[in-house]
Amino acid sequence: MRETNPLSNLDHLPRATWRVIRSEPGRGPWNMAVDEAILQAIGRGEVPTTLRLYTWQPACLSLGYAQPFGDVDLTSLRQRGWDLVRRPTGGRAILHIDELTYSVTGPQNEPRLAGSVLESYRTLSQALLQALHLLGIPAQAVEKPLALNANLANGSEDSAGINPVCFEVPSNYEITIHGKKLVGSAQARRKQGVLQHGSLPLYGDLTRIIQALVFPDASSRALAAERLLARATTAEAVLGQPLAWETAADAFEKAFGLTLNLDLQPGELTPREQAEAAELQESKYAHSQWTERV
Repeated sequence: MRETNPLSNLDHLPRATWRVIRSEPGRGPWNMAVDEAILQAIGRGEVPTTLRLYTWQPACLSLGYAQPFGDVDLTSLRQRGWDLVRRPTGGRAILHIDELTYSVTGPQNEPRLAGSVLESYRTLSQALLQALHLLGIPAQAVEKPLALNANLANGSEDSAGINPVCFEVPSNYEITIHGKKLVGSAQARRKQGVLQHGSLPLYGDLTRIIQALVFPDASSRALAAERLLARATTAEAVLGQPLAWETAADAFEKAFGLTLNLDLQPGELTPREQAEAAELQESKYAHSQWTERV
């Protein structure tokens, strides 16, 4: 595997202005609806490329676009008062709790999102790495071997049902430290544009997700928790102290501006984005036809 240089020369990127939104904590269906509403507005040319920083309240288990609904332990999920949502992007389950989530949404001709999925991943990963370096976390982005890339692109690991937990398996150009995954990201490309979102676990016990997923027996559940701790980590575990959401958000904004040659203008959802998000929440992301589609 090959490490990328977080300070690679991106001087070829023209100066651009993006909107940055810091959202109030929201429920899972609302958060996914907002990301899609922004994508729709991008497709109509109504808003600029947007960096959105947000969190989840209450905690929410999100499934990848093609992940089986049968992976979810609904009884345990409800006992804990956690939400459930299906993402518009691929990958495995994530428990969104004690984390900073980012999304980048823009047109396909935006130079920072142009090219293949891997090319745009690589570009955005440099901003993510710089954010972590500003926080004192010496993370790396790793390029996987071509054979493994092909397997991930074809969805072979997901379809095999080997592991329902997203943070156990780093994908291409995702962020790791000491071999453990720290930032997980996923991307969707639609005719309206590109949406990439991802999560930085700030603190807390990563194995909480295991309690919301189905395993054949107690020993399998314990082994999954052990594997997860061996292959993923949090900012707190690296820094030795909890990392505040606001501190992480400040670093993300600064790093995106510096690394990607951006002017980031604070903004908020337009009235049309608000209305479309409300409709998408009701008709799609909070609806069983979407959540239980696989």
